[in-house]
Order: sequence, then structure tokens, then C-alpha cells
Amino acid sequence: MDYLAVKVVHQAAVALSLAGFFARGAGTLAGATWARGRIARSLPHVVDTVLLISAVTLAWIARLNPLATPWLTAKIVGLLVYIALGMAALHPGLPRRTRATAWAAALLVFAYIVSVAITKNAAGLLRS
Repeated sequence: MDYLAVKVVHQAAVALSLAGFFARGAGTLAGATWARGRIARSLPHVVDTVLLISAVTLAWIARLNPLATPWLTAKIVGLLVYIALGMAALHPGLPRRTRATAWAAALLVFAYIVSVAITKNAAGLLRS
């Protein structure tokens, strides 16, 4: 497989994932019914599957071991935090303020993950 082609697919999936989470989070907080609809709940799984498969493929092609590559480990840990915050942000049973805080925090973690990917440094743009 061509590394550049997989990277473009991965970056497109990142953009779609962010756009979808942003829109669904904003819609959920605004009380929009579409945000709880079947498409809004199903499509992110397709996008995130493409995102995960392309990420693993990139790591495989580049022969990166997450345990020996601190920036990749940081991305994986960041991803787990992002998922937890995203679940809280979209959970209908939680208070609106809690969901809004989780949504904003998830977006910040997403930005951190992207900064780690760009800088190839576990501190991302926070590095000194």
C-alpha cells in the first residue's frame, strides 16, 4: 500500500470525524432531534472505523511500535480520553452543563492529538 494514499484517507477521516462530532455535539446541546437520529448515531462508527484502520495501516507501513514511540503512545492515550469525553458529551442522561463541559474538553483533546501528530512530539504544541 502507498503510505501517502493511506495518509490522505486518514487525514480525511480525521476531518470528517471532527466535523461530525462537532455538529452532533452542538446539535445535542441545542436539543436538535436529528442529533439523536439513526444516521447521526451510525455514520460516526463508519468514519471512525476508516480512521482506525488507516491509523493501524500507517503504523504498520512505517513500522512504528506504539510502546517504543512516545508520540504515538500519547496519541493513543489521548484517543481514549477523547472517546470517554465524547461519550459523556453525547450522553442524554447527563446534565446539559456536564455534557457541554465534556464536549469542549473533548474538542481540546482532539486538538492535542492533532498537534502530537503534526509535531511527532508527545507534548504536541505544548512543548517548550
